[in-house]
Amino acid sequence: MSLSMHAASVPVFKQLLASLGDLLGKAEAHAIEKKIDPAVLLQTRLFPDMFPLVRQVQIACDFAKSVPARLAGVDVPAYDDAEQSFAELQARISRTVAFIDGLDAAAFDGSEDRTILLRPGTPKERSISGQGYLLHYGLPQFFFHVTTAYALLRHNGVELGKKDFMGAY
Repeated sequence: MSLSMHAASVPVFKQLLASLGDLLGKAEAHAIEKKIDPAVLLQTRLFPDMFPLVRQVQIACDFAKSVPARLAGVDVPAYDDAEQSFAELQARISRTVAFIDGLDAAAFDGSEDRTILLRPGTPKERSISGQGYLLHYGLPQFFFHVTTAYALLRHNGVELGKKDFMGAY
């Protein structure tokens, strides 16, 4: 039996979004325990030209909602990117999970061959198959931003390990 596009995407996004929520929970507890202003932790960067933690979480959520939406052939919901607290980021994660949970698995049927049009930060457009979009663009982008969020927190002293990153599977 082959692996459906729904099974190859939605559960993976949900697993890592849940772990991302747990990472943020540990980060908030760390900030309270160490008397660190949460805004400082939320705005921390690995390097000046990289996005801060808050933006890494926002972008991870963007990929987690947009990839399954495009594969299912539905409109991608727009978020405002206005989060400035751990609670607001947790709400964004919850909203993203609720959205992808609401997608009909049958809508993903045949999406491996559906043409997805990309406009990644440039005026150039690129067409890619649904399978290529998921495996070679969407999932790697999502993993990059979740991993970067993890690295930012670990770098700032939040006690995290690989099990925290992986979450429940």
